Amino acid sequence: MNTEEYQNLERVEQTHWYYAGKRELVRGWIQRARPPRPDDVLLDCGAGTGLFAKEMEPLCRVFVLDDHEEALRILRRRFRPGQILSLSGDQVPLPDGSLDYVTALDVLEHVPDDAAVVRGFHRLLRPGGLAVITVPAGMALWSDWDEALHHYRRYSRPQLCALFLAEHWELVHVNYTNMVAYPVVWLVRKWRRWTTRSGAPPGPRTEDRELEPWLNRLLQRVFVSAGRIRMPLPFGVSLLLVARRRN
Repeated sequence: MNTEEYQNLERVEQTHWYYAGKRELVRGWIQRARPPRPDDVLLDCGAGTGLFAKEMEPLCRVFVLDDHEEALRILRRRFRPGQILSLSGDQVPLPDGSLDYVTALDVLEHVPDDAAVVRGFHRLLRPGGLAVITVPAGMALWSDWDEALHHYRRYSRPQLCALFLAEHWELVHVNYTNMVAYPVVWLVRKWRRWTTRSGAPPGPRTEDRELEPWLNRLLQRVFVSAGRIRMPLPFGVSLLLVARRRN
């Protein structure tokens, strides 16, 4: 991401309904699928500002991984040097089967070869370990926001599931999230695309705006509550996948 995008993220992510809700939802699914113990080890890939990993630190041992200098600058403020990892070539510098959890929150869409990244998750996890993934969903929602964040794609559920081969992974949960917000997000992004093509200045993105506290709390509650549903949803702004490494 560009430097200004990290600055935007650090400014809003602590309380913004989407970012706070995503972290709460992922923590909840980890607790449901495999409650962490103090000696368990979690690697947060593409850790960004490190806020999710910091929230997990009271529950287990935590490492963070990123390869953007702006992210590393922020991570150095929040973590000890031994907790911060950088890629060695295209490999994470950890032994095979050394982790209990790998999280990648809105990361796979940033890499050209997402299948290779998932194979790396499998190498790093112990048998029974969890991979917890979030990605943006639906190419119909593609917008200048995706371009600013250097996304390669937005995912469908079959496309995401296809990365986690049945011989290697048990899919514990996979579902769309943020279904309620989908119509509004679709309309806003179509409107921005139309205004941009007509030559009008695009204006500030809705993703960066801070809302009234009551509305922010309401949207977070709706997001998290709907994200706990096991029944397959037909669409959504994002996807959440929880997969367990087979023996």
